Amino acid sequence: MSDDKLKILFVCSEVAPFAKTGGMADVAGALPLAIRRKGHDVSVFLPYYQIVTKGGYAPKMILPKVSIPVAGNIESSSVHLLESDGVKFYFLEQNRYYNREFLYGPPAGDYPDNAERFIYFNRAVLEAVKQLAFRPDIIHCNDWQTALIPVYLKSLYKNDPFFHCAASLLTIHNVAYQGDFWHWDLHLTGLGWEYFVPKWIEFYGRINLLKSGILHADLVNTVSERYAQEIQTSDYSHGLERVLQARKDSLSGIVNGIDYNLFNPAHDKFIPQKYDTDSVEKKITNKTALQNQFKLANIPDKPVIGMVSRLAQQKGIDLVVSAAEDLLKLGVQLVILGTGDENYHNKLFKLAKAHPHQIGLNLSHDEKMASLIYAGSDFFLMPSRYEPCGLGQMIAMRYGTIPIVRYTGGLADTVTEFDPTAKRGTGFGFEDYKAAELVKTVKRALAVYGQLQLWHALLRNAMNADFSWNNSAAKYEKLYQQAHHISKGWHSK
Repeated sequence: MSDDKLKILFVCSEVAPFAKTGGMADVAGALPLAIRRKGHDVSVFLPYYQIVTKGGYAPKMILPKVSIPVAGNIESSSVHLLESDGVKFYFLEQNRYYNREFLYGPPAGDYPDNAERFIYFNRAVLEAVKQLAFRPDIIHCNDWQTALIPVYLKSLYKNDPFFHCAASLLTIHNVAYQGDFWHWDLHLTGLGWEYFVPKWIEFYGRINLLKSGILHADLVNTVSERYAQEIQTSDYSHGLERVLQARKDSLSGIVNGIDYNLFNPAHDKFIPQKYDTDSVEKKITNKTALQNQFKLANIPDKPVIGMVSRLAQQKGIDLVVSAAEDLLKLGVQLVILGTGDENYHNKLFKLAKAHPHQIGLNLSHDEKMASLIYAGSDFFLMPSRYEPCGLGQMIAMRYGTIPIVRYTGGLADTVTEFDPTAKRGTGFGFEDYKAAELVKTVKRALAVYGQLQLWHALLRNAMNADFSWNNSAAKYEKLYQQAHHISKGWHSK
């Protein structure tokens, strides 16, 4: 890695703490700050959603009018700025598109004009940075909502001298979400019908924004090494395996990090008892509080398995439901927090009602309760069908709560099987997506839980694992340099 200072433009449809629906927002909030600490000039662009103002943020308007061509018309937007720790966060205001209660749509489904909303965002970002005179070396795009930017750089903006040295990196956070729209939305992009072909934007007769971004970004990465391999297969690619195989030499995986200042049991304001690696025995106070909160049997040595998750099939909730009765026979308590598919809400509610002293259920999104589950549980369950990276297992280990996972994607890259003989490893896992395998793995974990010396060794291993952003940021830094060199070569042709 050279000492060259890069100008990096990070573009994302959601950025924590301003606007968040999932883990991508956590990455977009933390990674730019980590890259800035390495000496680079970093700016972030996101839409100015209604939720930004509701969250108490008041960025300052710096550009009252940016003209953006869309659908044959010229729309105008304004740009607002908020700075934090040396990073400039720019908010693109266009009330017609973003002044809504939800980011992508209400629980019933997506907004019908999402193609127009995010195609507009892609074009607007490129026009706005020109007016801001922020000439990026790297434009880091994230998922389908910003995947059209690499396409624009090699089409409409190909001969624009402002972007002459701009390289593009596209990060795939979840390949299941692709920005797939009908072909009549092509006019929204400003691209002619000559671009509605497989090597550009067309995919099986439709527009596929993620696919087009994958083909035209200088480099593509995803959020774990295992997931980068998995999405090149038909089982995990959601139809894009051939596209990803074609870019395999430009595709890599970097595991996300977590903010060790935010997720820290020594300072967590939401838990009754603070603790660290040297005082992990104090964790029992949080376990008692958790059992009391959910009105579970208050037995200190009763193993508690926690789960903070979106309640959807991707997260393995069907396995949890299928295995629940067998797990309860092992003497464990289950505590589950989250929202998702109504079908799973109903099934989990019936289980909790039938076993009120063994199952605690909270069908909501509750940050305070999540902290108590991380700090008060003995084990943390993530039996995902697929998991690009996952943050829950890393947070759990930070809190001395041992992950039980299915070895897929980032879960396989971050959780190592505990070896009782060598006393190495940080958790437990299984490969086959079967309820019986989940139960067998829990049995294996409980065997270690019952041996105090082994259990303490496992706790130390988990809490000492390093998933801070510093490690991941260093890998992104190298990727930025690689993309920068590729772009310079491409533009010199």
